[in-house]
Amino acid sequence: MTETRGRSGPSEWESGPIIAWLLEEGRLLGGVDETVDQLGQRMLSAGAPLWRLRLSMRTLHPLIAAFSSVWERDTDDTAHIETPHGLEGRSGYIGSPLEIIGRTGAAFRKRLSEALSAEDHNVLHELKARGATDYFGLPLRYNSGTSASLVFTTDTAGGFSAHDIRQFTEIAAVLAPVAEVFSTQRIARAVAEAYLGPRTGRRVLDGQITRGDIEKIDAAILVGDIRDWSGLNARLPAEEAVALANSYFEIVAQAVEAEGGEILKFIGDGVLAVFPAEEQGVSPEAACQNALSAARHALRNAQTAEPPLDLRFGTGLHFGEVLYGNIGSETRIDFTVLGQAVNIAARIEGLCGRLDEPILFSEAFAARLGEPSSVVAEEALKGHDGAFKILTAAS
Repeated sequence: MTETRGRSGPSEWESGPIIAWLLEEGRLLGGVDETVDQLGQRMLSAGAPLWRLRLSMRTLHPLIAAFSSVWERDTDDTAHIETPHGLEGRSGYIGSPLEIIGRTGAAFRKRLSEALSAEDHNVLHELKARGATDYFGLPLRYNSGTSASLVFTTDTAGGFSAHDIRQFTEIAAVLAPVAEVFSTQRIARAVAEAYLGPRTGRRVLDGQITRGDIEKIDAAILVGDIRDWSGLNARLPAEEAVALANSYFEIVAQAVEAEGGEILKFIGDGVLAVFPAEEQGVSPEAACQNALSAARHALRNAQTAEPPLDLRFGTGLHFGEVLYGNIGSETRIDFTVLGQAVNIAARIEGLCGRLDEPILFSEAFAARLGEPSSVVAEEALKGHDGAFKILTAAS
């Protein structure tokens, strides 16, 4: 247990200079963690009896339900804590001060210098064991109707005074709109990356949102598709079919992202992914090798999945120039890749079932691989003149 401290600095510290900093400089910082870090340091320098400062926010994210930034006086770095979905059902959250603040929309105060009972949440017992003497949390209300929580903890012998509580409340009122901006930015980034992918999401948030705003890039293209999807839908209940498709998408997404690619679309039971070349030092040869590795990893992971993934799928690969950017109507825009290269990859994937090969690729793709490949067939692809050599890896 840490030693309980007495007050240091002026007993009647003022929030005014801190509020002025928040309005002028704090709101312009790079993110929540940096803001909480500097806010804690400035409050401590002003004379606030502060040992610990925590800002917690709910967020909209496929994997994360909430996140917190935690500053402590005696540590060098502000901790960043991410909480996965299912938060509301966890004992660590039920009955906690943060849960009470979020549920009631009111401030929560607990003098930890006094005896705690078994009814007090574990987090309060843990803070008391570390030397905390007082706990004060309050909601930061957003214009959207949601809120965040800001928690002040001290280890001074006398705990917080009425003056401290008033200053904390004033700071929280000014911090609320600043926190809401950070929260909105984080949600926008999470939504953009979840629906568009990290690379494409960043481009959209950076302002590339005009219809026709397109660039030409060279890339390895991966198109995947579940075999006999119509038959599976006929044999399985809808919920089981969707769960099976999601398992397939998860396996492919993990493989693609691990190899530096990006999934642009889930199209029905299919996947469209790109591995851009000449970006961040990635050569065409490396882009193709990464795409093939992703296809192999997805196939291997599907075969070894627990429970077993009871489906077959094909993957078509090609390398070429694609149009990367925005298409659509005046009011509905889609960020995608277009061009003959995408069409060729899709046509090659369509041959996987008939040729009984899980991974097939074009001659242009094979030419950039650093490993042997073998010709499986020569095929006429719909919409293209002449025969195409269709290959697979030799080993």
